[in-house]
Amino acid sequence: MADTIQFPGKVEWSGENPGISLKESPDGPFVSLASFFRVVQSPFGRGHAAVIMHSPQSAKPKKGEENYCFFDNEKLARFLVEGFVSHFGAFKGIPGLKNLIYKRLDTVETQGNAIDSYRETINAGEFLIRLEWKGLTEPFCFAFPPEKSATGVHYMPSTFVGCKEATITVNGKLLPGKPVPRDIAGRTITTAMLAFSETWIRA
Repeated sequence: MADTIQFPGKVEWSGENPGISLKESPDGPFVSLASFFRVVQSPFGRGHAAVIMHSPQSAKPKKGEENYCFFDNEKLARFLVEGFVSHFGAFKGIPGLKNLIYKRLDTVETQGNAIDSYRETINAGEFLIRLEWKGLTEPFCFAFPPEKSATGVHYMPSTFVGCKEATITVNGKLLPGKPVPRDIAGRTITTAMLAFSETWIRA
């Protein structure tokens, strides 16, 4: 019988965290960002959150291009942004997080088979946001030790699904940029992926 794999420490949250990070050129800055959360267990209960950034490189974006965090559990959303999103590679140190606007969402709908396509649709008052992933690749499972995780203090077992194409649409407007290649856990995917069965365990 195989030995049990155990992760010492405290489970801080578990759920899903698909993301889309878009650039206009591979060596340029990220111009559009989305990080979506469906949390099934945390110290703040269950909930959804979606960080949608029209202007990630600006602390004072133009009207109509503000950066938002949509939520149905505000305490959970702020916990995720402050403790996790702010450490993610595409988000770390960007000016756009400084004046993030928190806004309650109304509904979240999931579509697609997660084999070749997937979509999350968020309704929040006057906002309709669609996050879409297409050209999905083979799923793979891995577990980062704390020193290799985004935060530097968590184990992170997860199942990732890479994708070739991804879009962020807000009120019918397609945000600029495309995913670019990235390497993770010995695989080359892109800066847009699905992340399922994700658990963050503070070591």
